[in-house]
Amino acid sequence: MKVYAIKRQTLKMALEVAKDNYPKEFAAMLRARDGVIIELLFIPGSIGSDRSAMIPFYMKPVDFSIVGVIHSHPSPNTTPSQADIALFGRSGDVHIILGYPYTEYSWAAYDRMGNPIKLKII
Repeated sequence: MKVYAIKRQTLKMALEVAKDNYPKEFAAMLRARDGVIIELLFIPGSIGSDRSAMIPFYMKPVDFSIVGVIHSHPSPNTTPSQADIALFGRSGDVHIILGYPYTEYSWAAYDRMGNPIKLKII
């Protein structure tokens, strides 16, 4: 599924979750329909700390609408680390990193290789 947009309310929810968890990172899966990210899917057993967030992929449901992962960084840096890129390769084609201070302007999207991609907010 080609993803080209994210619903504004889904992005706002993710930014609020990031703010609530700060300074710890959080991670969730992204669910899309018709090329639009519509929902965050929180996997039971996910763990966030001030250095990383982990998702237990063995708990991920078989769900072909899951297109990637979203997670927060406790700094303004939204550039993916090597660990982020390794995560991207295991979990879909669209990945979002939210950076502090978690506003509509402090996030970036990437493909599974860590290359920046554009997502429209709709």
